[in-house]
Amino acid sequence: MACGKRACKTGESAAKRTKKEIGGAIVAIVTPFKDGELDEDAYKDLIEWHIKSGTHCIVPCGTTGESATLSHEEHMRVVELTVETVKGRVPVIAGTGSNSTAETIMLTHHAKKAGADAALVITPYYNKPTQEGLYQHFMTVADECKFPMILYNVPGRTGVNMLPDTVARCASHRSIIGIKEATGNLNQVSEVIRLCPKKFIVLSGDDFTAFPTMAIGGKGVISVASNVMLKEMAAMMNAFNKGNITRAKQLHYKLFPLFQAMFYESNPVPAKTALALMGRIPSGEVRLPLFPMSQRNEERLKEVLTALKLI
Repeated sequence: MACGKRACKTGESAAKRTKKEIGGAIVAIVTPFKDGELDEDAYKDLIEWHIKSGTHCIVPCGTTGESATLSHEEHMRVVELTVETVKGRVPVIAGTGSNSTAETIMLTHHAKKAGADAALVITPYYNKPTQEGLYQHFMTVADECKFPMILYNVPGRTGVNMLPDTVARCASHRSIIGIKEATGNLNQVSEVIRLCPKKFIVLSGDDFTAFPTMAIGGKGVISVASNVMLKEMAAMMNAFNKGNITRAKQLHYKLFPLFQAMFYESNPVPAKTALALMGRIPSGEVRLPLFPMSQRNEERLKEVLTALKLI
């Protein structure tokens, strides 16, 4: 496939682009707050819980981590704290995307310096770039940073859909190793897998499409539900990879009510509320413009958590 004015940078396998294998149940981890500030102790406890429970990779500073309302200083501290706490036990994929290419480069350079294994880079939001603009943005970040990068396509939040042809153009760059596909559209996911190199990592960006995405060739999910039911999400991915499709499907349907509950209100409000109800974080505090969960939806959430024996 043509690479425009840039030289294609092919020939290096995805396995060589990052130190650790990326796939399975990847948590888009929440950022705990206490009185408006980062709660470092609660955050470190969450990371230890994830590693003990079998979570395969950790993503700090994603959408679920409220990256949009973290200052640059906080963002960098969360990435550094994640790397320090994980200590190489699982891959760390740092969210570094922005609607500014220069800011994305700055945050990606920081993630690289901090010791993360890869960056998760969202399509620029609000600007609504063209497909060529998206391509030039990601190629510029990749050229400047020379660091393993996973694209993040979530048109429901950004207002722009990165089309499969554009993803395939970007996949020619040795630093662009995969994509988090959060359109919820298996037709688009299939087209991405069909067009991109065999070792290009395609991850579901939605819990409800995790199992179907694996079935058509995906490698895992960057998950909200993994904040709440860690062992089960990891078990679903493990079962699928071991060829136990029946068990993976059973877990998909067991988890399905939780998948729905995590979006009773804007993410990560339900996830943080659930963790607080479970006693895993001291508070479900979120930052404005997000707001604590309504009483009605919290009662609905409690019903799901009770049925799943989480509270």
